[in-house]
Amino acid sequence: MFAEENGLHGDPRIKAISDAIRVVPHFPKPGIMFQDITTLLLDPKAFRYTVDIFVDRYRDKKISVVAGVEARGFIFGPPIALAIGAKFVPLRKPRKLPGEVISESYVLEYGTDCLEMHVGAVQPGESVLIVDDLVATGGTLSAAIRLLERVGAEVVECACVIGLPLVKGNWRLNGVPLYVLVEPRLDDLECTL
Repeated sequence: MFAEENGLHGDPRIKAISDAIRVVPHFPKPGIMFQDITTLLLDPKAFRYTVDIFVDRYRDKKISVVAGVEARGFIFGPPIALAIGAKFVPLRKPRKLPGEVISESYVLEYGTDCLEMHVGAVQPGESVLIVDDLVATGGTLSAAIRLLERVGAEVVECACVIGLPLVKGNWRLNGVPLYVLVEPRLDDLECTL
């Protein structure tokens, strides 16, 4: 669900977050309207609002692990984990972790990719929050859910800063709730994929 549909309608922090995200037309290829969160990171107030909203949502949910999806989930995940007293586990692209790993492949529009995490990083029964910057089709987050569930974790929710319009109304991935702070600004959006 979008944050505005869950008690934050009219909250000025949501507008500040949305306004801080730059839309880059035709990057990395023609037809894509890239949602650039680096400008959000340059705005300390908007960055703080982003982390604070997530922390407020998850502080009392007894989450023991925040899993961040490479690479931008590594930006938002650690401050959330620290604030709620959870450990942070990076979910990496192939061959980036030095130890023994467990992997989960997933299909992209033109090929496949894979997420990996260290064996033993997450224990059976631990409650996990998955964090990323953007959800488009849900493929990467679904792979993250499968990976964590394979080791016996309970994925409580997936949290993203931006949700593209095609996920609106689909608030569950593999049965796991999805929470999104903002949509892309429609005045800047010609096409999303």
